[in-house]
Amino acid sequence: MAPHAASPTIEARGPGRSLGTGRGGEGQGPTGDARLGTVLARAAAVTAALTAAGALLGLVRDQAIAQIFGASIDSDAFLIAWTVPEMASTLLIEDAMALLLVPAFSHALVRRTADRRRDPVRELVSATLPRLFALLACAAGLLIVGAPVVVRILAPGFADPRLAVDCTRLTAVTVLTFGIAGYFSAALRAHGHFLPPACVYVAYNVGIIATTLALHSLWGVRAAAAGVAVGGLLMILAQLPMFVRRVTRVRPRHTKRRGRGTTPFLGAAVLAPVILFTISRQSQVLVERFLASSLPGGAISHLNYAQKVAQLPMVLSLMICTVTFPVVARAMADGDRERARRRVEQDLALAGVVVLLGTALVLGYAPQIIEVLFERGAFDAQDTETTATVMRIYATGLLGHCLVGALGRPFFSTGQPTWYPAAAMAAGLVVTIAAGAAAVGRWGVYGIAAGNAAGITTTALLLLTGLGSRVVAIRVRSISVTLGRLAVAAAVAAVAGRLASPLVADPLLSTAVGCLLVPTVFVLTALAVRAPEVVHLLALTRQRWRHDR
Repeated sequence: MAPHAASPTIEARGPGRSLGTGRGGEGQGPTGDARLGTVLARAAAVTAALTAAGALLGLVRDQAIAQIFGASIDSDAFLIAWTVPEMASTLLIEDAMALLLVPAFSHALVRRTADRRRDPVRELVSATLPRLFALLACAAGLLIVGAPVVVRILAPGFADPRLAVDCTRLTAVTVLTFGIAGYFSAALRAHGHFLPPACVYVAYNVGIIATTLALHSLWGVRAAAAGVAVGGLLMILAQLPMFVRRVTRVRPRHTKRRGRGTTPFLGAAVLAPVILFTISRQSQVLVERFLASSLPGGAISHLNYAQKVAQLPMVLSLMICTVTFPVVARAMADGDRERARRRVEQDLALAGVVVLLGTALVLGYAPQIIEVLFERGAFDAQDTETTATVMRIYATGLLGHCLVGALGRPFFSTGQPTWYPAAAMAAGLVVTIAAGAAAVGRWGVYGIAAGNAAGITTTALLLLTGLGSRVVAIRVRSISVTLGRLAVAAAVAAVAGRLASPLVADPLLSTAVGCLLVPTVFVLTALAVRAPEVVHLLALTRQRWRHDR
């Protein structure tokens, strides 16, 4: 069955007819490829635009917190509590929930198409959503009760644990709200509906900003923690109408009742490696805050602000993989591994273009970017200098972060147990811990950031070399050559930016010049070294421009 063209809101038409639905949906010749490519491009564009809007609101959120509380003990207390939603978003929205449920819903949609007498999608929802709600509610309650222990583990040397405990109890609600929001997002993406899931971080950050501005004079930094709880609820509300209308609306006339056993995709053998992989990935942040808790006040804040800004290119690059993951999962469900291979290779190259271009901009203009975004109120010039240096160090690991996010998805797309990603992530975490612990005494936050970059790059290399022999037979050598050429282009563009950035005194104008200079140098260098994806993207842009004319 050929995939249907998306409407302007990127919604697939009809149950079970989302992106890359039928067998060979990506391989039905030029017409099928072009149609799917158009749908994916639109979905990626809308998802990237809304993700960018959410990221910009996240920067506004960080700016507000930095201006009100600076890099202080208060902001450090909030950021210790912020570990809860950070871990919850990775586990329950961005990684584990998606890695488990997108393949599960994709396979259910294939079975729904094959057998109209029953609805495997509704059966999956009935079997999993109530249990998930109960489990997450219990976990949130335990976290609220055990907040003092959590703070003591996360930051044993912190000066004001009571404030951090209060903030942690408020943010603990996100364990429930993020879990339900992540469930809705995975189900909707598997159905080809990308607009509501892309809105969740817009709603989330609006809730945090509004609550912080309204209540900070009464509650201090606790208002920001309360905003996290409000934002989590808004994430659910942003997706609820579409989830009810699209995912649970089909009611077959003759539905066979099934046993109440666990669906195969959510059995313990599949759950355990996904959860371990996700927790190990997010544990890099826990390691950083643990090591930084014994440093002078503001160290955790410097790491946080640098990481949030530096990772924006990685987040945008992974929107490509977020949109295409249901296509990969559907191809694996159909047994079409060649289609899955082509899709994964294209995703890795395109994501590499985005993340390495962003890396070059960060390396060239880090001080100007941080000054424009944060240097006001209690956040002074010394904070800017420290944060900018940390951000440049983080940027050296951005390609590794991107590859880990992109490569983890095909590993889990079959719904079969696989421990290799978790083992690779654990190996990277060991490198992070060892390098960070060895460097923090001499170089402080700079050593911690370097440990992060070294650890995630180790994991990326292990995943890249291991995917082809285990799940999807990607051409590792070809991908490595492509990424290597793009890395050369990024290095040249970063040097050009670093040399040009001091020439313009005003930081905002200097950053604006960099947004033109760095991409130009990147593209010209990529063309000179014959990086294929840049050549392909330019050809598509010229073709689209002529078509629009």
